[in-house]
Amino acid sequence: MPELPEVEVVRAGLHPVVAGAVVTAVDVLDQRSLKRHRGPSDDFVDRLVGGTIDSAVRRGKFLWFPFEPAEPHEQPLALVAHLGMSGQVLLRSRDAEPDRLMRIRLEVESPSLGPVRLAFVDQRIFGSMALDETVPTQDGRAAGFAGPRLLGSDVEAAGEAALQAGTNAPPITTAGSDADPAAWVRRVPQQVSHIARDPLDPAFDESRMIARLLARRTGVKRALLDQGLLSGVGNIYADESLWAARVHPEQPTESLSRARARVLLAEVRVVLLKALGEGGTSFDAQYVNVNGQSGYFSHSLAAYGQQGRPCPRCGTPIVREAFMNRSSHFCPRCQRVRTR
Repeated sequence: MPELPEVEVVRAGLHPVVAGAVVTAVDVLDQRSLKRHRGPSDDFVDRLVGGTIDSAVRRGKFLWFPFEPAEPHEQPLALVAHLGMSGQVLLRSRDAEPDRLMRIRLEVESPSLGPVRLAFVDQRIFGSMALDETVPTQDGRAAGFAGPRLLGSDVEAAGEAALQAGTNAPPITTAGSDADPAAWVRRVPQQVSHIARDPLDPAFDESRMIARLLARRTGVKRALLDQGLLSGVGNIYADESLWAARVHPEQPTESLSRARARVLLAEVRVVLLKALGEGGTSFDAQYVNVNGQSGYFSHSLAAYGQQGRPCPRCGTPIVREAFMNRSSHFCPRCQRVRTR
């Protein structure tokens, strides 16, 4: 499943094209891709056509487009794109040949590029699109990242500095920041409202997250994968972050010190930012950006998928163990379960 870096790569590619774009036509080619939409496909189409997309926003792995319909609606709306296991949102020209696995087609008039097609492509049909009402964020801050670009040299340096100091990374400023007066900035789709903020979010509360983490009675990897505690981290980046922090996946959360928890979060940020800089992790054609290009962070993996290979730090062979219908990859020497 795409994790934060892969979804952010897609969002960043879409943002300059869709911000301010008017939807001119919608075709639902597979009804199964509307399984999270509350209503028939006609409702989905009718509300979208003639409306304007405000931006492209992401929280963790979740992507949505604040939307102003042509006909007034009781509550502000957003077009939510659930990528699932294999969903993609690709940019195409109007006269491009239809993508073989395209499930939904949106034709838009982009302020920057003119007529453009957004193709929602999904091989396994675990993903979907849906129009959803939005609600105010609980903390009154921006709902997610909506800037033109998250990754930059200053952000990378901030992540590295946070790792060295074991402290919070500085806030990352965005075009869709708390200072933005647009109403959609502080509203989140109902389908995403239960998802926690991710560690690259300017409104991420590290102290609160650490307190909740240490109060858990579970293994630290399970906690990292809990999207209600910390969003955006999946199996790949959990393994990489735990390896970098020298923490065993089954280390009990209650045994972590606050200092060690801060180091782990700093490593999560560094791993996510590094993956962003390399376009995400692509093992096959299902993980691509809006132009269909693959990321290459898979060549930088230290633990995930490296079973049997020497640990880059100590040379001990990386171990793979079953974990929640998936696998954990770690170094048995560098990542021992520790008592507090």
